[in-house]
Amino acid sequence: MTTPPDLSQLTPDQLRHLAATLMVQVKQQDMALQERGQALAQSQKTLRYTEQVNQKLTYELALLKRHTFGRRSEQLNALQISLLDEGVEADIAAIEAELKELAPPATTPSAKQTPKRTPLPPELPRTEIRHDPQSEHCACGCQLRRIGDEISEKLDYTPGVFTVERHIRGKWVCDGCETLTQAPMPAQVIDKGIPTAGLLAQVLIAKYADHLPLYRQAQIFARAGVAIPRSTLAEWVGICGVRLQPLVDALRDLLLAEPVLHADETPVPMLVPGKKKTHRAYLWAYATTPYAGLKAVIYDFTDGRGGQHARDFLGDWQGKLICDDYSGYKQHFANGVTEIGCMAHARRKFVDLHVTGKSQIAEQAVDTIGELYQVEREAQSLTAEARQRLRDTRARPIADALHRWMLAHREKVPNGLATAKALDYSLKRWAALTRYLDDGGLPIDNNRVENLIRPWALGRSNWLFAGSLRSGQRAATIMSLIQCAKLNGHEPHAYLKDVLERLPTQKASQVHELLPHNWQHSN
Repeated sequence: MTTPPDLSQLTPDQLRHLAATLMVQVKQQDMALQERGQALAQSQKTLRYTEQVNQKLTYELALLKRHTFGRRSEQLNALQISLLDEGVEADIAAIEAELKELAPPATTPSAKQTPKRTPLPPELPRTEIRHDPQSEHCACGCQLRRIGDEISEKLDYTPGVFTVERHIRGKWVCDGCETLTQAPMPAQVIDKGIPTAGLLAQVLIAKYADHLPLYRQAQIFARAGVAIPRSTLAEWVGICGVRLQPLVDALRDLLLAEPVLHADETPVPMLVPGKKKTHRAYLWAYATTPYAGLKAVIYDFTDGRGGQHARDFLGDWQGKLICDDYSGYKQHFANGVTEIGCMAHARRKFVDLHVTGKSQIAEQAVDTIGELYQVEREAQSLTAEARQRLRDTRARPIADALHRWMLAHREKVPNGLATAKALDYSLKRWAALTRYLDDGGLPIDNNRVENLIRPWALGRSNWLFAGSLRSGQRAATIMSLIQCAKLNGHEPHAYLKDVLERLPTQKASQVHELLPHNWQHSN
């Protein structure tokens, strides 16, 4: 025990020094208490958030399981029920994967459980992959002695052919310190599962790029000699969706750093468990321009078409938005976003009239707008500066003449006619339609994102989503990566396979290395 000093024996300088020292110590203690209080408050906030997410996921999981084991609507045919079940099974797997990540680490290791699964067919070709310690000497310096192997088999797939990877992990023992040494098994997207990254990539590509529902894939696999239940395929899809989401989150941050974006939306039918009819959900697409350095598109699946969905995705983004005249974007324009119109939409109004032969004005408008597009074809390979100069000398005079011509004919056409409506569409949006003339980095229309949204229209019949929107959002995640791989010149299967192989060992700060525009094949 330290004896306190006799203050009566201290000089004034010593007293001042002691007081200063005590004040510093008190200040340090106050700061330490404050930091501990802040850390405690943050821990409590994190705990409350985790509990809320846990409760939400648990409730959602209960609803999905209730649908799985409950009565189904008699209004749905067998195909619709099958597609709906695929989504529900994938949703359940995704929720369970998220709950597992939220669960605190176990303080004591649980008893090891050996999964019971059907052995892979012995007639499949097998490739041995050996995993041995880097050194055959123990940490104590003694020579290790091999005492056996531990073998696990993974099912791999290349188009049309199943193969088996035999991972052989040698068991080495040190006779001196009786230590068992064994190389670790490489981390997998699906822990202790049988699929390789190649097989998982095949299932995802077939479902979301080739529009093959899981029950059809199960039939194809069975003909190739391996029976994989549809429920197992759905589980794989659900887990992969959760694992790949951080890549799309990182890609979204890069997309919102771009000064110019395309935006469009399209309806998608959604089957909700317990409902007898489909619900109209919406798929939104946000993409960079053809002239941007970043080649990317991100899909966002929502339960409606309200403008709030676009505001939730774009957030505080300020830039130039190329879109149609949908009112859901108007709030962005009021908050500082610059509207860039789509000349293709304006042209389409006149094309419809021209095809039916009801308007000579429409034919002339189509021809004149075609001249603007001819300038764009010539300017496509130019730099932004050269494109701007070409537009100033060639396109701007055409646009000015077209505007004067439209105004003159609008005075002659009675209100209510289809021709008047087509003219009004362009005249009311003329400023937005011609802003591309002032910036060589802007395209003339919104066709790029319309083309990128087309794959959803092709596969629409395969995407009858479950009620929590998880299936739709998962499809949006995976389709975003597939389309971005294509935009950057990568073969989608090779890209997804490589990403799924590297993702389990990738640090959160290194996720950007796996994005399509940064991706380099690990092999």
